[in-house]
Amino acid sequence: VMPIWLAVLLLTAAFAALSAWVSRRLLDAQIGWVRALVTSAVVFLGSLPLTAWVFEQADVIDGDRVVVESPIVVAFVALVLGWIFAVVVVILVTLEFLWPSRPLGNPVTIVREAFRRRDRARRYAQIVAIASRHGLGMYRGRSDAARDALPQALVAALAEAGVTFVKLGQVLSTREDVLPRDLIEALSTLQMDSTPIPWPEAEAAIRAELRRPITEVFAEIESEPMAAASVAQVHAATLVSGERVVVKIQRPSARAQVTTDLDILERLARDAERRTAWAADYGAVALVAEFSRALTEELDYRIEVANAEMLRGAIAKTHAMPLRVPRVFPDLCTQRMIVQERIEGVPFGKLPEGVVEPGAARALADGVLDAVFEQIAVRGVFHADLHPGNLILCDDGEVALIDFGAVGILEASMRRLLVPLLTAIAADDDQAATDIVLLLCEPDPAGADQAALQRDVGAIITRVRNAPAGEDVFRLLLDTLRHHRLAMPPSLLLVFRTLGSLEGSLRRVYPGYDMVGQALTRAPHFARSMLSLRAAALSAQTQLVLALEQVRRVPRRLENISRSLEQGTFSVRLRSFEGAGERRWIEGMLGQVTSTLVGVTLLATGIALAISSGGPQLTEDVPLFPFLGSVVGLGGLLLLVRSLRAALRRRDGAG
Repeated sequence: VMPIWLAVLLLTAAFAALSAWVSRRLLDAQIGWVRALVTSAVVFLGSLPLTAWVFEQADVIDGDRVVVESPIVVAFVALVLGWIFAVVVVILVTLEFLWPSRPLGNPVTIVREAFRRRDRARRYAQIVAIASRHGLGMYRGRSDAARDALPQALVAALAEAGVTFVKLGQVLSTREDVLPRDLIEALSTLQMDSTPIPWPEAEAAIRAELRRPITEVFAEIESEPMAAASVAQVHAATLVSGERVVVKIQRPSARAQVTTDLDILERLARDAERRTAWAADYGAVALVAEFSRALTEELDYRIEVANAEMLRGAIAKTHAMPLRVPRVFPDLCTQRMIVQERIEGVPFGKLPEGVVEPGAARALADGVLDAVFEQIAVRGVFHADLHPGNLILCDDGEVALIDFGAVGILEASMRRLLVPLLTAIAADDDQAATDIVLLLCEPDPAGADQAALQRDVGAIITRVRNAPAGEDVFRLLLDTLRHHRLAMPPSLLLVFRTLGSLEGSLRRVYPGYDMVGQALTRAPHFARSMLSLRAAALSAQTQLVLALEQVRRVPRRLENISRSLEQGTFSVRLRSFEGAGERRWIEGMLGQVTSTLVGVTLLATGIALAISSGGPQLTEDVPLFPFLGSVVGLGGLLLLVRSLRAALRRRDGAG
């Protein structure tokens, strides 16, 4: 004879296994097996004394003897097991609400995530220490002097925090439509000068990228870097073929630090969107995702090599003063290293005063402006980081560009409006300028006060035309757009930022250079350059073909509509619920509402039957109707609990 304890143990195991499987199917497969099994076993064991008492009160058993027929015993056992299962389900839903299950991951993933958490915690501590060191606490309630010092303190903290935060500051410096001017001016000064890594470490990195001895490629390479930044450093070298080159090698630790920092920024953005309305309005998560993508691409030097070749192709078609793009050696370039021609000359930022005579300096500044403006307005491809260190005055008098990590692309639709905007400003036509600004802005500026905007734009034009050199029409225009809660596309903002950097660089060559005035003067010339009979003919041909195709389809569409009306099959499709995801959402909501209504009905019916005393007697003390009420109520309770679990899961998914 099997011992009682062993029989109870086997019954408990069988019930726990079956209950766990059914509850996971009924509620959610994400509920952990361990939680479901333990809960089922504990509830089953805890309910055994209560079950025995219920059977005695219902006159199913008397001591150790069964006093009713077998079918009735089976029915009572099934009902009791059903209610025990209902208790298990209720407890599981409660536990899921208070402490959601988390699936067990791959051990390798768990270990990797543990290291990432450690790196994040360490980096968090570093960032907090840097912020504290520069006094970036809560500025609310501080003195005016402390608030005035905030921009410079922020710049210093970002520079010390490393490449990710320097790049973030540089990106934010382009958002004149969002940030105040004092912050923009401070962030625009961010550079990434850094202490160079030791030569043995740099040499090992170069050797790893070459995958062969350095002496097979370079006849000579200088151990002292020409420049060092947070991401990379540059060494002068000579190839075995005798060509003088520079080697840009990425710091070995740069990518790991950027990965950790981007992870932190993405988490902060998600948290900010949950907690604050402004972060949700600006789409902080999407902005950080775009920044992460751009920075990751910038760390891939193969993209920089492609940018250089693309810009070289655009410059080759220019009619302005040609700017020189160093030749790269693609066979020696990798994801973390670039080998390119060495430019012999002096950066604009280090030009000695008076090295270029005033007449030649003015001509040089005008030539560079024309070349860059043609890249932007006509070609649509331009160097997007024209600070004084990236413009080199070569020994032969040419101007060269270096560092192609940031190359902008301005789509044709924007180019077609940018030059007319400058032409309207040059012609003192505030109405045309306002109309073009409204076409450029995003999102749809239908709610903008166009009369007030035109007054402000007209005031800017008058101010720029009559003020001395130095008035930045782009900055004034962006300030006005921010005041009217309008925003320009990122590609156009990048153009304005590039021109702002270029103006500072050109003033290193020719102090007091009025770049905006010269650009407005040259705008009609570039407007004419954009006109092409061939392009106009092709565009007209394309539009004509499209129009004819639309006209050809009109009779058939009218015939289809008339046939549908005649047959009574005409219908209107709502695009709002056209997608499969939207239809699934509607179906899920309808199913949930239906389950809830049925569950409430069954539970109410079960209660009504349970409190009645009608029907034939199943046992001496239990009539049929209360028994059926318990069964119906059990079904209603399970439906309600399932609907509650679905609602909680839907809420968690939306959050």
